[in-house]
Formats: sequence, structure tokens, C-alpha cells
Amino acid sequence: MSTQAQAEPERYSLDEVAALAGVTARTVRYYIAQGLVDRPEGEKRGAHYLRRHLEQLLLVRRWSDAGLSLERIRELLAGAPEDPPPRAVQPGTVEVWSRVTLADGLELHVEPSRAGLDPQQLRDLVREVTRLYRTLRGTPDEPPRD
Repeated sequence: MSTQAQAEPERYSLDEVAALAGVTARTVRYYIAQGLVDRPEGEKRGAHYLRRHLEQLLLVRRWSDAGLSLERIRELLAGAPEDPPPRAVQPGTVEVWSRVTLADGLELHVEPSRAGLDPQQLRDLVREVTRLYRTLRGTPDEPPRD
């Protein structure tokens, strides 16, 4: 057995597994309640966590840090296909997002450079999404405001 294998405990307490995963004990309990992490082994004072629990926590944390909702994480854990990983945004990066109100309760959020759109293409996108929305709602065509 290597020295490192001897130093790493086979079992973790709640506080240990939380610290290793970089979350709070409360978060671990919440993830268990949400079905994102398996329940600990054993009961009450004898409850302990294994390496698989730590790996589950690290995976949930990685996806959460990437901006995924807990609902989406639940879907991924259930076997839904994983979307392409989000582009890593470096600290200090400045992005300018356009927030376009298309109708009451309907907004379009776009970061044109990341979407690969020039200003005219963005206007065309807004015009077409607005047209499609009006078609779906059955409202008459109104000229879109530019």
C-alpha cells in the first residue's frame, strides 16, 4: 500500500466529505435530500461517506459551478445527454449582453460576439423571433421597432 493510500481514509465524516468537496455540510444534506447524492452508509452516529459520495459531490459541484441548474444536474445524473461544456469565462472577462424585450414576458438575451452575430444579423434575429411569436399567438403582424 502506498503512503498516500494509507493517509486517505476509506470513510469520511460529513464534515470531511464536505470539506473535500468544497461545500458545506448543509449543502451535502441538501443534495442528498434532492436525490443528487446517495445517502450515507450506516445510520445516525455510524453514518459515513465513501469515495463514491465524494465523487458525486464533486460532479454536482462542477456542473453547478458551470451554471447548470439543480434540475438540469438531476437530468444529467439520470442519463440525459450532456450538452457541450460551457465556455470557460476567465476572471476579468468583460461581456456585453443585449437584453431585448420582444413582448410582455418575453425577452431575448444575446451576447452577439459569442453568438457570432453582427449588428444586422442580431436585428434580423429579433425581427424573426418577434414574427414567430406573433404567429404563434395569432396576433396581427405589426412592424417591429428597430
